Amino acid sequence: MEVVIVPDAKAGGELIAEAMARLLRRKPDALLGVATGSTPLPVYEALAAKVLSGAVEVTGARIAQLDEYVGLPADHPESYRSVLRREVLEPLGIGMGRFTGPDGTAEDVQAACEAYDKALSDAGGVDLQLLGIGTDGHIGFNEPCSSLASRTRIKTLTEQTRIDNARFFDGDIDQVPHHVITQGIGTILEARHLVLLATGEGKADAVAATVEGPVAAVCPASALQLHPHATVVVDEAAASKLKLADYFRHTYVNKPEWQGI
Repeated sequence: MEVVIVPDAKAGGELIAEAMARLLRRKPDALLGVATGSTPLPVYEALAAKVLSGAVEVTGARIAQLDEYVGLPADHPESYRSVLRREVLEPLGIGMGRFTGPDGTAEDVQAACEAYDKALSDAGGVDLQLLGIGTDGHIGFNEPCSSLASRTRIKTLTEQTRIDNARFFDGDIDQVPHHVITQGIGTILEARHLVLLATGEGKADAVAATVEGPVAAVCPASALQLHPHATVVVDEAAASKLKLADYFRHTYVNKPEWQGI
């Protein structure tokens, strides 16, 4: 696992956007896995700026969803399909025809989960999956003690996650669904490149457990240690509890520039 410590969220967004741009230059139809929440916004803003400037072409790019609420209509403003349309697809000029995600309104949720897992496989797999991390170490909606071999499935949200997400529902936790469809950890690990972005002191404990702790289901993000190409990008605050922070800085400064992340 490569750990890159950046000054702030904007720098992290620029770094990851450039990795996405490099990927798209060599594989114009790359499948990008995207996450919701406030953390990845600097990535999407930086990538949109590159598209606007002509630095990268995204007309062939494909976008895959990481997770979705169960029961929210697809056109609900806080369904993740709607959020990603506003924050990723429209700014990049990518149509919904090049987007794929799970059906959170399906009558048979289990069948919808299995169908999405198959859709990702049939699409050739995710080339780069962008991830955030929860304060409890969850990735996607794989809460603590999720199986490290899990596939796309329905999950019940913890109360803490619903509290964290209430800010997107006018601060009203009662509006936050109890269930979600999420790519499982096993599904996530099949992406060719995993990039986790974490910013802020509130993520410091989770980052330390992910990078320097044991691989354990109690910290789902620690499964990234098992991946052959996983990159963790953190700002100084999120890196504040890493014992090997100086080593990570040294290795990044001295790596060949052509490698990227």
